[in-house]
Amino acid sequence: MILINGYGFFLMKADKQKAVRGKWRVSERRIWLVAAAFGSAGVWFGMMRFRHKTKHLSFRLGIPFLLGVQAVLTGFYMMN
Repeated sequence: MILINGYGFFLMKADKQKAVRGKWRVSERRIWLVAAAFGSAGVWFGMMRFRHKTKHLSFRLGIPFLLGVQAVLTGFYMMN
């Protein structure tokens, strides 16, 4: 989980840098796939750190929701 979250964080950084420079961007689909693969914490921290995708309602609400669901699932897994 550490690797996928690190990847999510740096994916947000790369997309922000590309947006500032007007280059080809990381697709939102890829960001969502990484977040869904238990990388939501990294994506969320990347959003906050780089102030990226914070105006998109789907990201502003969806990533924290996904993070909460994944935290609960991880908690259940750790208890068993």
